[in-house]
Amino acid sequence: MKLEIVHTTGDDELAQVYVARLDDGFLVEFVESVQPPIPRNEKWVLIVSTLRGCPVGCPICDAGGSYAGKLTREEIMAQIDFLVRSRFPEGSVPIPKLKIQFARMGDPALNEAVLDVLETLPGTWNMPGLMPCISTVAPAGCDRFFDRLVTVKDSLYGDGQFQMQFSLHTTDEDARRRLIPCRTWPLEKIAEYGDRFFSAGDRRITLNFAPSVGVPLEPARLVPLFSPDRFIIKLTPINPTHASVSAQLVGLIDPENEDSNQAVIEEFEAYGFETLLSIGELRENAIGSNCGMYVTRMRESAG
Repeated sequence: MKLEIVHTTGDDELAQVYVARLDDGFLVEFVESVQPPIPRNEKWVLIVSTLRGCPVGCPICDAGGSYAGKLTREEIMAQIDFLVRSRFPEGSVPIPKLKIQFARMGDPALNEAVLDVLETLPGTWNMPGLMPCISTVAPAGCDRFFDRLVTVKDSLYGDGQFQMQFSLHTTDEDARRRLIPCRTWPLEKIAEYGDRFFSAGDRRITLNFAPSVGVPLEPARLVPLFSPDRFIIKLTPINPTHASVSAQLVGLIDPENEDSNQAVIEEFEAYGFETLLSIGELRENAIGSNCGMYVTRMRESAG
């Protein structure tokens, strides 16, 4: 299928956001980006949508609030194909690290078509550096997705060529319900699944926290459940999306003063967790390459 690109914004040296109209008129958003100072010819990141909006409605993300169903395998593949062929018309991507994140609009675990895409990717384009990334809040009721994902990863993406990430944001289950307002696996089940998912040679599984001021963040709570041999911690700022501003969330991680975040990092490191501080270029906030922002703006202007 062909996508009709209706809006493009960004900086070619950092991130480009694309909004496309699907055959039924629905708008979907996807992104290509680099991670300075790493040049594009060494690492390229594609971020695609998996749902028509999102039913979860996390207060840090603009993708929720207007869920209209799942994208098909073809609709997801079309986003990737557009991004690939815009720069590599022959479909051959000679980049040693090509990260495809299923993390734009929608939680990928809510759509089994994502697994069909993962099975199809290696035979569709020539991508020797391909590394897919699944980022999920671990919605309850998606056990079949996660079970099949283990098989897909083991059969197609061994030797560290797959990145698995669970977005937690807090170590307290009650607070987690407020930040992720849907039924999710408890921390215990995420840990059990991670132990089953992880194989020798795999990248360690990421536990992602975009923590808020006043919300519990207690590394000791993770210790009985998550082995530092299989899990790493990633700390990120709260992006200034429409949703996070409206919810008046104040991020614990300061993107403009990295030194001020050292105490949080050291808390996790004290329990043996490798801890990554992931702060992107602040220009990305101006570009709007965060969480469905441009689709939200276009819907509001149309309404």
